[in-house]
Amino acid sequence: MSETSEFLERPDGERLAWRKVDGAGPAVVWLGGFKSDMAGTKAQAIAEWAQANGRAYVRFDYFGHGESSGDFRDGTITRWREDALAVLDALTEGPVVLVGSSMGGWVACLAAMAVPERVKAMVLIAPAPDFTEKLMKPEIPPEGLADLARDGVWLRPSEYGEPYPITAALLEDGARWSILEAQEVPIEAPVRILQGGEDPDVPWSHALQLAHAIKSPDVVFTLVKDGDHRLSRAEDLTRLISALEDVIL
Repeated sequence: MSETSEFLERPDGERLAWRKVDGAGPAVVWLGGFKSDMAGTKAQAIAEWAQANGRAYVRFDYFGHGESSGDFRDGTITRWREDALAVLDALTEGPVVLVGSSMGGWVACLAAMAVPERVKAMVLIAPAPDFTEKLMKPEIPPEGLADLARDGVWLRPSEYGEPYPITAALLEDGARWSILEAQEVPIEAPVRILQGGEDPDVPWSHALQLAHAIKSPDVVFTLVKDGDHRLSRAEDLTRLISALEDVIL
């Protein structure tokens, strides 16, 4: 199966870049991480698996990410959630399996809560629900808080390249989409979570909190003791594909 690519036009004129493999369902939908894109190692590994096995697969870039239009600084959890739901509506039919990495794990949960009848299962890699409030905000240094108060943006250093612009709007909006404050996350589909024990960005305890909160009784949490945040080594990709096959076949 070959992979096609195109843009999804949004009502506000912005364009979401996507790639799609036609095949048997349920369609697998990739939801990437914060400042990531659909060309990453894990997304590509799933594309190769889909092509080799005749499975339907969709990956895309959020507003302000990768090949999509828009300024990253203008992005919010609200906007990226809307992007995910627009892709589900326009590019898939019937049940889907959501695969979310880092922030994509949060977006996947929000999408599953919005359209539970569509979501057959989920695979989450280092899921970071509520990361703006729980993980990012507490670590902003005094000079970062001053930048946010003065300019509305803080340039957060990153191990993965250029500093990430963190806006006051992103932090304020993220707080509105918190899901871990409730006693239960109302997701009833099967969920598989892969988490690195040496993840410097998402502590394993944070991902485990999500696993405990999800309502579904069919939740499997796998701790990769020496794994980092990306979980993109060959052995990690094997685990990812195995988790995907566990819930899709």
